[in-house]
Amino acid sequence: MREKISFVLDNGEEIEVLRVRDPRAKRLKLAVDERGTRLTLPWRASLLSGERFLREHRNWLSEQLATFAPSQIATLVPGVTATLPLRDAELPLRWISGRVHRAGLDADGIWMESPARANPRAAARALRDWYQAQARTDVARWLPRYLPDLPRPPARIVFKRMSSQWGALAPDATVTLDLSLILAQPSAFEYVLVHELCHLLRADHSPAFWREVEQRSPAWRQERDYLHAQGRRLKATLLKLLQP
Repeated sequence: MREKISFVLDNGEEIEVLRVRDPRAKRLKLAVDERGTRLTLPWRASLLSGERFLREHRNWLSEQLATFAPSQIATLVPGVTATLPLRDAELPLRWISGRVHRAGLDADGIWMESPARANPRAAARALRDWYQAQARTDVARWLPRYLPDLPRPPARIVFKRMSSQWGALAPDATVTLDLSLILAQPSAFEYVLVHELCHLLRADHSPAFWREVEQRSPAWRQERDYLHAQGRRLKATLLKLLQP
């Protein structure tokens, strides 16, 4: 079962909740992320118990949803948007006329070229490609210092939007990183890279693994705390920018 239901918060705001029945679930679960609100019910749980669970967690739900308030999240509107996030900063954005959609960075901030009849989806794709190029630039700057101590280099590094994780290492040694890391403070981005590279040494999260991480990123706890605190905002911002 997958269906959308309406729920009214204490402030009178009506929101949409995706209600899902999952035979693998062992308990009721409420989650909020950049995609919206999701209520998961175990196979034998009643719909009434789910509604009661929602009411009991109304305050928590309001606090979580405040993280994704539209006023706090930038959108990309060709010719209108005046700033864009990059590396834990909000940079001025200027629009210039051109034949194609593309983006760049100079001393005055970020620029985006756009045809007279701007296509919002094309502009979003151009921004995504530019963010990926910026992320690759950062990784190319950091990676050489870590390679000598690894048993092998990563096969390749790819960027994509990830719903919950920040990074992953595949069996073929491909490192996947969340593209929203380019919006975060660079030290946190580098920590995630180090974390995934250390999985080339140890495929678990044992004390020995964390010693490898700490040797290369002594402040990893602070970076992890930063991502816990800012992660939802970063992921929601990227989603909003890339899906006009």
